[in-house]
Amino acid sequence: MRLGINLGYWGAGMDGDNLAVAQEADRLGYDVCWAAEAYGSDAPTVLTWVAAQTERIDVGSAIMQIPARQPAMTAMTAATLDSLSGGRFRLGLGVSGPQVSEGWYGVRFDKPLARTREYVEIIRKAMTRERLTHEGEHWTLPLPEGPGKPIKLTVHPQREHIPLYIAAIGPRNLEQTGEIADGALLIFPSAEHLEETAIRHLRAGRERAGKTMDGFDVCPTVPLAVGDDVTALADMFRPYTALYVGGMGSRKQNFYNQLAQRMGYEKEAAEIQEKYLSGDKDGAAAAIPHRLIDSTALLGPVERIADGMRAYAEAGVTTLTLAPAGFTLDERIAALRTGTEALERAGLA
Repeated sequence: MRLGINLGYWGAGMDGDNLAVAQEADRLGYDVCWAAEAYGSDAPTVLTWVAAQTERIDVGSAIMQIPARQPAMTAMTAATLDSLSGGRFRLGLGVSGPQVSEGWYGVRFDKPLARTREYVEIIRKAMTRERLTHEGEHWTLPLPEGPGKPIKLTVHPQREHIPLYIAAIGPRNLEQTGEIADGALLIFPSAEHLEETAIRHLRAGRERAGKTMDGFDVCPTVPLAVGDDVTALADMFRPYTALYVGGMGSRKQNFYNQLAQRMGYEKEAAEIQEKYLSGDKDGAAAAIPHRLIDSTALLGPVERIADGMRAYAEAGVTTLTLAPAGFTLDERIAALRTGTEALERAGLA
């Protein structure tokens, strides 16, 4: 099992440290450094900054939002980043959610699966450097009855095939991801429930495409906090978990809340959402079961973290992306180093 690092959103208060964290991950031999975007910092700019000041580590978008860009623009960005980084770019895509898609980008959040499939088809076609044509429900290239003509990408990516990942939570999205992508970006992964909540759906998609799970990258992001008091460490992530389970999306359409329900927290997920959407964020955080946080993060001393890593590997994870917690740069760097030590103790390095 390989290790990755997730820098999260640039502009979240740790900007001065994020580059140093990425550089230390590079030095320690981490496999990939991911950056996110929502409605603040964009991922490609951050990844360009990181790639220019690291040597070996891959840089990946987790995610570039599908409603934010036309697919041909995403292909251009991916090809450019791969060329500039010396073949170290990984393209992670996702549909975002209805609030961001419609409120920020002005793009209707309709038929997200069909939109994702077409988006990927266009990107893959553009990357072949063939003249780009496409006739679909969401995009037609070139536009009919106009001056447009089929055009081919002029940039030569460093590699013939840039790894493409999709952020997926729901069963149908997971199945499609297994069918059309090279890897899946997962969130709130519980090793105990990973087979039923994710792996079996990914496997079904791979089988539909005539493939196996061999070579497919199962890549969840997990918070990492080091120390002896596991309860106190878990409490650090209560606001983060409450935001996603309680407030990310609408009352009717919250993918993270639905995931918590599939892990057996139906009653608790409903209470967390009700409190969060009514404005009681502290109450929502307090309502999160300790077990939900503990099972979807790596918490404790190095031996306990090693046990958790071993459980993830046995569940089918191939790249474990860590989000190291810490109030200072030194604490985050120490957590990174603990990650590599734990991987070795688990016999997975």
